[in-house]
Amino acid sequence: MQIPRSFPAVVLFALLIGSSLAAAQSMMDQVDLSTPTFTSAEMTRDDVAALLTRVASGVPIDLAGKRLNGLDLSGLNFYRANLRGAYLNNADLRGANLEGAILDQAWALRANFSQARLIGASLVSAQMRDANFVGANLSGARVTADMTGARLNGANLTGADLSADMKNQSMGLMRAVLSSADLTGADLSDARLSRVKMEFAKLRGANLSGADLMMAELAGADLTGANVAGAIFDRADVASTKLIDLIGVDQAVDLEKARNLDRALLR
Repeated sequence: MQIPRSFPAVVLFALLIGSSLAAAQSMMDQVDLSTPTFTSAEMTRDDVAALLTRVASGVPIDLAGKRLNGLDLSGLNFYRANLRGAYLNNADLRGANLEGAILDQAWALRANFSQARLIGASLVSAQMRDANFVGANLSGARVTADMTGARLNGANLTGADLSADMKNQSMGLMRAVLSSADLTGADLSDARLSRVKMEFAKLRGANLSGADLMMAELAGADLTGANVAGAIFDRADVASTKLIDLIGVDQAVDLEKARNLDRALLR
């Protein structure tokens, strides 16, 4: 499907929402990311900060669809803000408070969320390739974003739900994509990772205790030194996966039922 440069963003989002995440990624390859929609901002930091002063009155801010590309938004309070479909490519959100915020269908390519607070946030069908979530708190968040190549070193994803939405398959298999992402030392304890795409992801020293990895795609991933006590591996694909020096491996659930276990790297 060829998408012209002048293709309306609102129509594109309708297509993204009505297609699988995989299809959305394929379409993204056809989108001209050099256009003002994906590179410019229609507001300044001061404009955004002025609007956010209303947070004190308990009124969630509506920034849906706004172009905020490249802005320095670090440290601002976006508590429960509506950023659905917003454009945040290359934006700096270091240390920002995005607790309970809605980032569904947002574009945040190469955005910096390091040390940001995203507790209970919604990141459904968001495009976040190569974004920086180092040290961010995404505990309890709902994530079906494309985070290919993202950095999540030391991030807190305890109890987060990144699993496929099996009740909404008419829209395709919506699930988090963490292919080639760096989750070194991340806390994924009790996270829902069923069917998540994590091929070639770095999970060295990660805490996966109690995580549900049923049917997760872990081919080529590096789990060296990860804590897998109570983690569920039922039908997870572990072809060429590094399962070396695992902590709590004797307490892992259904590891013997993982696919391609005979092709995993064990020691």
